[in-house]
Amino acid sequence: MTPTLAPAMSPHPALPPSSSEDKNARLFSVKNQPTMFDNCIVLSSIYRLRWTLNAETGTVDLGVEAAVPDTHYMAFGWAKPGSTSAFMLNADVVLAGFQNHTTPFVDDYYISKYGECTWDQDVPSGVCPDSAYSQNDNSSSNRTDLKFIHGQWQDGVAFMRYQKTLQSDSQFDIGINATSEMVAIWALGLMKQPDSLRPLYLPEKHTSFGHVSLNLSDTVDGCKGPLQAPNSDDLDLIVAEAGVPIVVSVGPATHYPNPPHPDEVIYLNEVEAPVLKVERGVQVTFSVQAGHEVAFYISESPLGGEPSENVTIFAGGSDAQGVPATPYPLVWKPDRFTPDEVYYHSYFQKKMGWKIQVVDGGLTDMYNSTVYLADQKVKLYWMITEAGISFAVRAVPKSGYVAIGFGESMVNTFAYVGWLEDDTCKVGTYWIDGRDSGSIHRTNESLTDVQCAQQNGMITFQFSRPLDPHCTGHQECRNVIDPSIPLKIVWAIGTHWSADHLTSSNMHSSKSSKYMSVHLTKGVAEPEQELRPVLAVHGFMMFLAWALLFPGGVLAARYLRHLKDDGWFQIHVYAQYSGIAIMLLGVLFAIAEKGEFHTGSLHVKLGLTSIFFACMQPINAFFRPKKAAPGERPSTARVVWLFVHRYTGGLALLVGFVTLWTGIVALRNEYAGDQMRGLGWALAGWLFCVATLTIYLEYRGFRHGQYGRESSFAKGDWIMANNEDDDSANLLRSNQPLSTAAGSGEVQLYPGKQMEVQLQTL
Repeated sequence: MTPTLAPAMSPHPALPPSSSEDKNARLFSVKNQPTMFDNCIVLSSIYRLRWTLNAETGTVDLGVEAAVPDTHYMAFGWAKPGSTSAFMLNADVVLAGFQNHTTPFVDDYYISKYGECTWDQDVPSGVCPDSAYSQNDNSSSNRTDLKFIHGQWQDGVAFMRYQKTLQSDSQFDIGINATSEMVAIWALGLMKQPDSLRPLYLPEKHTSFGHVSLNLSDTVDGCKGPLQAPNSDDLDLIVAEAGVPIVVSVGPATHYPNPPHPDEVIYLNEVEAPVLKVERGVQVTFSVQAGHEVAFYISESPLGGEPSENVTIFAGGSDAQGVPATPYPLVWKPDRFTPDEVYYHSYFQKKMGWKIQVVDGGLTDMYNSTVYLADQKVKLYWMITEAGISFAVRAVPKSGYVAIGFGESMVNTFAYVGWLEDDTCKVGTYWIDGRDSGSIHRTNESLTDVQCAQQNGMITFQFSRPLDPHCTGHQECRNVIDPSIPLKIVWAIGTHWSADHLTSSNMHSSKSSKYMSVHLTKGVAEPEQELRPVLAVHGFMMFLAWALLFPGGVLAARYLRHLKDDGWFQIHVYAQYSGIAIMLLGVLFAIAEKGEFHTGSLHVKLGLTSIFFACMQPINAFFRPKKAAPGERPSTARVVWLFVHRYTGGLALLVGFVTLWTGIVALRNEYAGDQMRGLGWALAGWLFCVATLTIYLEYRGFRHGQYGRESSFAKGDWIMANNEDDDSANLLRSNQPLSTAAGSGEVQLYPGKQMEVQLQTL
C-alpha cells in the first residue's frame, strides 16, 4: 500500500495501570499522545512488539521495533486459527520496511506457501502482498484493514507504527480476537527491491523468525530500557573482503555524515556513504554502477570533485564510471605507504562519498616475500618498490630487542635494531666493526615509514630505505643494496638496548649460527653453504682454458719459433683447440648446475663475449691466405688476416681474464668470503706470473732477437704455419756465421747471431 507519512514519533513504553480508572485514563492518554503504547513484548534480542488496543474503534495500534539495517524488513502477523505446526503457512502478516533506504512503508501479505512470491499462470503463490491476490477481485481490491502511521530508522534501530482493524471480510485477512489468546508469528530478513520484472517489495529468506501466544487484552510490559543496535558504532561501516566486490551506486541523501551535501550521494553495497575499512596488502574490488554522471575515485581529499594537481589519486579517476548493465571493475590494493585515512568520492561532484579507514593487516599481506632467517627465530619480510625497499623484522621468541645485519657476521656489518624503551618502540641504524660494545657506531641512514610494535613479548619493526643512499663521505653511504645479488643477513636478539651509552649488558643473548643469502628478487633464502662441486669444476675448467692453454698457445707462437719441425705451430694449435673444447664443456657444466641460462649478470655477458672471440680464431685460421714467396711482398689479404688474427686473439685473452675475475667475484657474493678471497688472490698471483714471464722473454729476446724482425707484418710469419707453407723457415740456418751484402762483396760477422744473405736478381 502507499505509505502515508505522519509527524515524527518514537516509541515509549507505558507504565502498567493499576485499576479500571487507570485503564480508561490510559486509553484517553493514548488518543491525546499517540506516541505512547500500553504494552510491549520482546520477540527476540533485537525485535520488540508494542501495541495499544482500541476496543471502541475495533482497531489495534501496533509498533514493530528492530535493530536491523534499513535494507531489512520486519514482519508480524497472525497464524491461521487452529494451526498446531507450520504456523507461517496461510498466515496473515504485515511487512514493514524502507523504500530506497529512505521512505518507510507497511503492506499486508498473505503466505500461501513457503517461498518467494511467484506467478504461475497469472496466479500468485508464496509470500505475496494481498494486492497481488486480489487484483482480479473487484470486491476486495480497494478494501484495506491496514493504516500506516509513522516510520523511522535511527542509530541502527528501525521503528514502524501502523493501525490494523481487528475484523476484516477479506479472504486474505485473519480476524483477530482481542480477548483470547492467538498465535502470532514474526520474522526478520533482507528485503528484495523491486525490478522491471517484479515491481514489488518482496521478502527474501528470513534471518530470524519465531512465534508467540498473544492476547491483546492482556497487560504486558516486558521491555526494559531502549532497544540498542549491537555494534552501533559499526552500523555505517563496511569491511572489505578479498575477492568480494563492493557495489558502488548512488541514492538519495538522508543521513549523510558530512553535510552539506548534494541530493544524491554514493552508496556502497546499498548503504548510504558508509565508512569503508580496508587492510593494507588486501586487494579491494569495486563494481562501479553509479551511472555516467558519477566517476568513482579514491584520494586524500575529503571534498572530492575534480582533484587538484597536488592531490594523490590512489585508484579510479574520470573514466571509472559504469551502469548496472555494464559495471566498471576497479581494483585497488592499499600498501604500507597508503595513509591511514583516505576518501572515496565522485570525480564530477563534491562531497558524495566518505571515509576509507586503512588498517594494517597481516605482514604476509603487506609484503611480497617472507622467509625465516637462520635457526628459525627471526622472520624477515620485504618488498621492493620504485622508491627503494621495505623490510619488516619479527622476533619469534620474547625479547627486549631484535637486530639484523647485512653481512656474513655481526662484524663489519650494517645493523638495524628495533627495541622498546619506556613503552615506545624505536628503530636505530649502526655500523659494527668489532665484537665489543665500543665497536657499535650509530649511523644516520635515511629511513622512512618506521614502525615498531611489541605483542606478547615479541618485537616487530618495519622500515623503508632507498637501494642506494646517494651520498658520500659517511660510512652509511657504502650500504648499497643490489637486488640482483643475494643479500647476506644475520640476526641477534637480547634483553635490553638503548640509543646511546651501550655497554656489555646490551650484548645479545642469542644470535644466528650462520648467515642466510636472501634472493630479494626471487623471494627465497638459502643458508650459508660450501661451493657446489659442479661450479667448482666449471671454475677449474675455465681457469685451465683461459689461464693456461690459451696464454700458453700464444706464448708458444711468440717465443718457440726455434723449435724444429714446426713444434711451435703444433703447440699453438693443440693448445687453442684444447682450450676451446674445455671452455665449452665448462659452460655446459654451469648451465646444467644452475638449471637456467640468463644473460643478466656481468659475468655471463663477458663470458659470452670471450667465447665469441675465442671461437673466431679457428674460423679465422681456416681462411688464412697463403704466405708470399721469398722476396715477394705479402698480399693485402695476408696483412689484414694477420691483423685480425693477432688483435682478436689478444682481445679474447683480455676479456677472458676479466671474466675469470668476475666469476670469482660472483662466487664471493654467493658463498663463503674467506675461501673466495683466497681464490681471487691466487688468480691475481697467476696472472702476475704470466705477465712477468712475458716481460722477461721480451726483454731477453728468447730467440736472440730474431722474433722481433721476423714477426713483422712485412715478413708475414707472426703465427700459424703448416708443413706446406713454413712460416718459420729462414733462408739460412743459424750455423752460417756470415752475411754477404749483395753487390758489395763485403762479409760481415755477427757473432752469436744468424747471418742473412740478400740476393739480387741478375
